Amino acid sequence: VHGDLDVSQIDELPPGRQQIKTTMLSGQQRPQAYDLIRREVAQGRQVYIVLPLVEESEKLDLRSAVDEHQKLQESVFPDFQIGLLHGRMTSAEKEAAIHKFRDNETQIIVSTTVIEVGVDVPNATVMLIEHAERFGLSQLHQLRGRVGRGAAQSYCLLMSSSRSPDAQQRLKVLEQSQDGFFISEMDMRFRGPGEVMGTRQSGVADFTLASLVEDEDILLLARQAAEKVIEMDASLARWPLMQDELKYRYERLMGGAILT
Repeated sequence: VHGDLDVSQIDELPPGRQQIKTTMLSGQQRPQAYDLIRREVAQGRQVYIVLPLVEESEKLDLRSAVDEHQKLQESVFPDFQIGLLHGRMTSAEKEAAIHKFRDNETQIIVSTTVIEVGVDVPNATVMLIEHAERFGLSQLHQLRGRVGRGAAQSYCLLMSSSRSPDAQQRLKVLEQSQDGFFISEMDMRFRGPGEVMGTRQSGVADFTLASLVEDEDILLLARQAAEKVIEMDASLARWPLMQDELKYRYERLMGGAILT
């Protein structure tokens, strides 16, 4: 869509890395997840457990990072050191939690999505994502990328008790593919592309005559036509109606800023 930008694509894994085994699990299969975690930690590996909330909510029946950390440490894995990481912690507290996990002082870290980027622990081989249906596909794929950074086989467990066919279909995409481009396209199909010129990142597109998903070939032809127009007259002085439309859209998008 943004045809004036150059795009570089990296479509292969770095050398020495394996595909991450991704599995959908229901709440009834939780013992399987905990058994895998115990086996991996027993081999010296480490584990991420990701939750959508920091603390318990009265409105949402969801597990929270703070409560889950306490329960896991006291009842499920009392023999392991378990860290906690979330966005309400101070920068120093977050840095300390990450440092302990990097140094393997904590074998498991319970976290919100703050670990989505910037955390690199090659020894971590398991990620358990609670309430996986609450996340977008692209975000789940980004989270999954925190494991599989070393040579050992890694696992991503998508825990969901949702019976919604749409939720099951979305998570099945993650289970069957590790192609970030394909996953992003499917995410756009499910959530909607949002605005091309704007800030809304999901929902109905601001196109009225075409679909970003279904009409890719037509959009490529339109981009080529636009490039020819710019080559002929970048000011669009020869096409005053097009110039007026561009000015109107820009000023509406920028909240009244004048395009000269």
